[in-house]
Amino acid sequence: MPTIECDPSEARDRLAAAGVEIEPGNTPHERWRAERDEAVAVAYDGKVVVQGSAPTALTALLRDAGDRAHVYFDGASRGNPGPAAVGWCLVTSDGIVAEGGERIGRATNNQAEYQALIAALEAAADFGFDEIDVRGDSELIVKQVRGEWNTNDPTLREYRVDARELLEKFDRWSIAHVPRSVNERADDLANEALDDRDT
Repeated sequence: MPTIECDPSEARDRLAAAGVEIEPGNTPHERWRAERDEAVAVAYDGKVVVQGSAPTALTALLRDAGDRAHVYFDGASRGNPGPAAVGWCLVTSDGIVAEGGERIGRATNNQAEYQALIAALEAAADFGFDEIDVRGDSELIVKQVRGEWNTNDPTLREYRVDARELLEKFDRWSIAHVPRSVNERADDLANEALDDRDT
């Protein structure tokens, strides 16, 4: 059960800015309570205690500015173009902070990779990270974003511009190609989204 020493008013503002609903405390000692996913934050004088099975959903929002995250992304397309999905994962020293996977309709594999990168960067920005190290198993996307390779495809060019604009919002960022085995969680999330026939 993580305990974060902080000003509860500032912590409340930080959570509210991230779209987390704040409720009154349940006891006279509780200043307020907030819930996201499987985590509940309870504020007391001088500290916030986070409970639940996924505390990093809130601890990442409550930590001091300057923290960094590893951002993993992966896109999948069956048919190229065909049904496509994205997967992404944000990881800190506390573990997985957030992750997601969803279908994106029909796309090529490279389009799905870019959309996964953009979704991951938007999530990292929502969590307020100042520094990120982005990792993906698409060498093409990584080298295009770094400016090492050009693209003649207008759709990919537009995605690259969007990704670079998002990256420039961070104080420091890097992007690197990694083997699929290192990017396994993002890959699993993208494929699970494709396999889920109910969405």
